[in-house]
Amino acid sequence: MPDGRNGSQRPWGGYGAGLRRGVVVGALALVALLGTAGGGLAVPPPPPNPSDSELEASRDHANARAGEVGELTNQLAEAESRLTALQSEVELKMEQANKARVDMQLARDAADQAERDAAAARTEADAAAGAIEAARADLDQFVAGSYRQGSTIGSIGAYLGSDSPDDLLARAQLLEAVSGSQLDALEGMQRAQVEKSNKDAAAREALQLAQQRRTEAEQAKAAADQAQTAAIEAQQGQAARTSEIEAEKSRVEQLLYDAQSRVDGLEGQRARYEDWLAQKEAEEAERARQAALAAGSSGSGSSAPVTSRPSSAPAGATVEAVIARAMSQLGVQYAWGGGNAYGPTYGIRDGGVADSYGDYNKIGFDCSGLMIYAFAGVKALPHYSGYQYEAGYKVPLSQMRRGDMLFWGTGGIHHVALYLGGGQMIEAPYSGGYVRVVPVRYGDIMPYATRLIG
Repeated sequence: MPDGRNGSQRPWGGYGAGLRRGVVVGALALVALLGTAGGGLAVPPPPPNPSDSELEASRDHANARAGEVGELTNQLAEAESRLTALQSEVELKMEQANKARVDMQLARDAADQAERDAAAARTEADAAAGAIEAARADLDQFVAGSYRQGSTIGSIGAYLGSDSPDDLLARAQLLEAVSGSQLDALEGMQRAQVEKSNKDAAAREALQLAQQRRTEAEQAKAAADQAQTAAIEAQQGQAARTSEIEAEKSRVEQLLYDAQSRVDGLEGQRARYEDWLAQKEAEEAERARQAALAAGSSGSGSSAPVTSRPSSAPAGATVEAVIARAMSQLGVQYAWGGGNAYGPTYGIRDGGVADSYGDYNKIGFDCSGLMIYAFAGVKALPHYSGYQYEAGYKVPLSQMRRGDMLFWGTGGIHHVALYLGGGQMIEAPYSGGYVRVVPVRYGDIMPYATRLIG
């Protein structure tokens, strides 16, 4: 922990003792001035003067407590490091569950469309089959009692009723033309039926594939949920261990504070005693100064002008608009699955950490939801940090600038934040947290930033 406490240092002591020493000296000087102005110097009685052995014993006791705090601080740092790693794993699993949820919805939509296409194809095929059946009935009625020879059909009754050879020939030509037309129509309908049947088969195949994809997406969602639950359980166990160490560290810190307060008290007594001794010399110096003033001596002082530092100009109107939108949500609570282009929304259930924090009953943002809102005027982003990573131009971290998106993850992207410049970023961190500005974390960070502007 970056609090500077260890067994070789005495926190608070040096600064507190020095401050009290300065206050005492100032107070005694004021007393000297007032006493001289009134015609005499009133030096207070000497304060208690603790022995060197008392001071050494109290310091040793405080140092021992500081050593305990240092050891617990190291343990807590390790526990918090493990907790941070598990938190990253949970975030990754949650984002993978988010991705599975998006992909599953897309698969469901594709399956629904395939079902509609298959139904339409079946309707068209049924209509074509009905038309062909009607044509076949007409044809059967036409050729009733006739015979088929080659591609020509005729009726014996029609031939027998002819009055002359010319009439017989005309009837034969008429029968041939009519039968040929009927056959052509029948063949056309049959071709249409084959085409519709092919379309119906293709629609059924597309439906089967879409349903397969939907099943696979639902299975992936279930696997992601299961992995997320396991990660959450590991994180909760580590969080409990971290809380235990934090509680023990707080207890020992209180003991250290008490011990250090005793050191401060004894050192303060020693300092007041030394100041009292020094005041006797200050008394003579003050008398000499008053004498010099009475003789006409005077002094003068000067002051330096105060200058102000001009503020820096905005980096760019579009970038600043994006950052302004993000910064306008500072303090808004985290809600997993929450946030869109119009602002914070209700979160969704995740079956784990987010549910335990009641995210589905909270109105807020998750990490990718905050980016959707911030960049709403620039580009519509998907609600998944992994897809957002691919949404713009990638630049090395060494070239990142204000308005770029930063991402984290090794086995898969699990978090996104907006870079503000100066080593700072704004993010929606985790369930139970709030939209905040923090220094950029470089552990587990992706080597490229994503730039949508410029």
